[in-house]
Amino acid sequence: MELKEIQNLIKFVAKSGASEVKLEMEDIKITIKTGLGKTETTIIQQPSLAQMPVATQPAISANVNQEEVQNSPQENAAADAKYVTIKSPIIGTLYRKPSPDKPLFVKVGDTIEVGDTVCIIEAMKLFNEVESEVSGKIIKVLVDDSSPVEFDQPLFLVDPS
Repeated sequence: MELKEIQNLIKFVAKSGASEVKLEMEDIKITIKTGLGKTETTIIQQPSLAQMPVATQPAISANVNQEEVQNSPQENAAADAKYVTIKSPIIGTLYRKPSPDKPLFVKVGDTIEVGDTVCIIEAMKLFNEVESEVSGKIIKVLVDDSSPVEFDQPLFLVDPS
């Protein structure tokens, strides 16, 4: 079951007025409980034998990311306005490398094309590649490796010129 299908199911249950819905499939169990304006969702996914982990979580580094230049907030806002922002399509954990022993997908100064993978976001034990929808040069990395990200959160700034 895809994340969008789960999100649509949650919206449907919230609109229907049902107080609780349980869905059980081969490898996933979903319970959605609603009440007094709030929705609670519990998702339990059983890993199947056919699924193999794509990447493991890298060790958290104590090094500070020095890829961006520090400016005042006013200077950042004015400069960032001319750039295109690559945003997170889903909620999850962002990884900038395909695995701990591999190089970064992209770093500041790299030139990317439409369709290039810029990072991976893990959601519910599934690793989703985030592809660029714009060609240009990576100007700023806005999220550290192994960081949790929200839906529509800015990840990278790209200079399309």
